[in-house]
Amino acid sequence: MATIQWYPGHMAKAIRQLRENLKVIDIVFELVDARIPESSRNPELRATVAQKPTLLVLEKSDLADPQITGEWVRYYREHNQPVIAIDVNDRKLVNNLVKAAREVLKTQQERATAKGIQTPVIRAVMAGIPNVGKSTLLNRLVNKKVAITGDRPGVTKKQQWLKASEDLQLLDTPGVLWPKFDDPLVGQKLALTGAIKDSLFAKDDVALYAIKYMREHDKLAQLADRYHLSVDELTLSDVDLLLAITKRLGFKDDYDKASERLIFDLRKGKLGRFTFDTPSDLTEDSEQSTDIEATHG
Repeated sequence: MATIQWYPGHMAKAIRQLRENLKVIDIVFELVDARIPESSRNPELRATVAQKPTLLVLEKSDLADPQITGEWVRYYREHNQPVIAIDVNDRKLVNNLVKAAREVLKTQQERATAKGIQTPVIRAVMAGIPNVGKSTLLNRLVNKKVAITGDRPGVTKKQQWLKASEDLQLLDTPGVLWPKFDDPLVGQKLALTGAIKDSLFAKDDVALYAIKYMREHDKLAQLADRYHLSVDELTLSDVDLLLAITKRLGFKDDYDKASERLIFDLRKGKLGRFTFDTPSDLTEDSEQSTDIEATHG
């Protein structure tokens, strides 16, 4: 499995610009992909905005497993991280975001009210990884097309202030990754969900990761339904199953093309709703770290 990395120059520049703008920002809307909430949290970004109130926004929740999204919301709240899961098609989206932001800023807003400033405008920055849905959300919030949107990472290259409502102003920023993924699986998950340019990773590696995940979580039935696979074919190894999908799609031996199709179908929700990070993953990592410390203590 090849290591996946992507950190072009404009991302480092975006972090520097964000740091400079923090003094005029009230709150950070940290956008993450609801299918991979922790894997899509940029540690460099989090360190940059650590001193600012932050609302974690779970984007693309319509593509994620709703039960696990609920688990994540409970997990973050239990760990004192304000969070909201959103659907960009929700008509109450703006009101819900403003309400959540005001709750995070409650103490600051009470101080402003005490000074005679009534319902002060909230100045928020939208930040997150590439292709997490920032531009789509921004267009929805301001009710017009002001940001380029697309299903590819890296379409926003500059920062811009926009008015979402009478009491909410937004600063859009380019999507930013971080220089090195400590866990190779993070790179696989980011590639699978579309945060990394498709030209930068081996499609079959990522497709095989998806198949392995689906097998381990009893989700192969979705593959069978989508690609008309037999029960016997589902017992094949991951590699042979990918080859079977290739043939079912009529691609002969072009498993790269089949891999691309599988990845696309998964991103679009055509294989069902998936979440590749769970709160239990963090618990397991914490327990493993504790065991290692005890062993070397």
